[in-house]
Amino acid sequence: MRLITRFPLFGVFFICLMAGSVSAQEVLELTLEESVQYALENNPDAKNALLETYASKASVGEQVAQGLPQVNGGFDFTKNIAVPTMFVPNEGPFADPDNPSDVLPITLGVNYQSGLSVTVSQMIFDGSYFVGLKAARTYRQLSEFDKEKTENDVIENVKKAFFTVLVNKERQQLAQANLARIDTLLQETTALYEEGFAEKIEVSRVKVQYNNISTEVDKINAATEISKQLLKIQMGLPLEYEIRMEESLRDLNQPQQIQDLLDNNGYRRVEMDQLKTNWELVKLDLKNNHVQYLPSLNANFTYQRNGAGQQFNTLWDKENWFTGAFIGLSLNVPIFDGLAKAKRIQQNRIQLQQIENQMVMLDDNIEVERFQARTNLRNNLKTLEVQRENMELASEVYNISRIKYSEGVGSNLEVVEADSQLVEAEINYYSALYDALISKVDLEKALGILR
Repeated sequence: MRLITRFPLFGVFFICLMAGSVSAQEVLELTLEESVQYALENNPDAKNALLETYASKASVGEQVAQGLPQVNGGFDFTKNIAVPTMFVPNEGPFADPDNPSDVLPITLGVNYQSGLSVTVSQMIFDGSYFVGLKAARTYRQLSEFDKEKTENDVIENVKKAFFTVLVNKERQQLAQANLARIDTLLQETTALYEEGFAEKIEVSRVKVQYNNISTEVDKINAATEISKQLLKIQMGLPLEYEIRMEESLRDLNQPQQIQDLLDNNGYRRVEMDQLKTNWELVKLDLKNNHVQYLPSLNANFTYQRNGAGQQFNTLWDKENWFTGAFIGLSLNVPIFDGLAKAKRIQQNRIQLQQIENQMVMLDDNIEVERFQARTNLRNNLKTLEVQRENMELASEVYNISRIKYSEGVGSNLEVVEADSQLVEAEINYYSALYDALISKVDLEKALGILR
């Protein structure tokens, strides 16, 4: 018994969680919209793009944190193996008449020392901080555009893979019909041969055609399964699932929809948004290099307790511990850095010019891409119509040849040739159909309406 499961949009996320307990007989029925929605939630590239937006959001918080008070605690413990010795002149108040040397050794230090400290620092002014904060927010916006671009790529790949499955499905059905048709002819020709009304060569001729079509059926069956596996990969769906398409090519490609697509002038392209955001980031880097010429001011406060003792146990005596506290300001004034900042500013200005050139080129490329995609779709639709007519004519020729042969006024060779021409016309038709579908997706991408 095969379990047919609807694929609701609100439940697609839970499919992967149940992958370990999926029956090999379970079939998931898919529409194009459901396939796209599932892919946006489960395709690895789409998931990584979403995670990148979370990372960019965290980077904004990291930048904000740099302007908040920074508190650090410290603890140190020292055992002086050999207490340092200093020397003073053996004269004046330190003179030792019993020491013949002209210097006296003095030991400064104890065997054990320890200390506890808390330091608080607060940035008061730093131009780079405010520029960096804005840059972090701009980077977050860029990650959103990158996510949108990745999602567009995922949608494009899923649509093309979905259409490939549908085309192979129709080819599969037609190939089976072709095989059944030639099988019937083979049985009839064999019966005529056994009755003495046909020659052996006529049976062999039909048998050759039957073998060719049978081989073609095997190829199409394999191509259908491969296209389904590729669709699962694009969706991020576990390969052990069996899928079934609910929609037909006719459902997804209504003539009015095609015409509306051809008449559409297009919308914004995320690629341009990415370039503009990169331009903003370089602009902020330029501003950051400028503000680094300004001084920076920080405040700091330190509270500490220090203790010492000649014995380890006396180190912890309360009377051996003393308090120290410090508060102060630190001003850093840049004076000369060997023109490093000036060179970075020069690089930033060049990068801005490069991105501006890229934007001009991208704008032109988008217009050409739209024109090319629209032209390709029109041409492929015309080719598809011609191939459809050829297929109908080939079918008509085959039917006439078949009738003539049945009535004894036509030859077996005419029927086999007509069947071969019909099969070729069908192959050409589905090749043109695939090209038209792919060019339709390409135009949607060029117009910025891949959804």
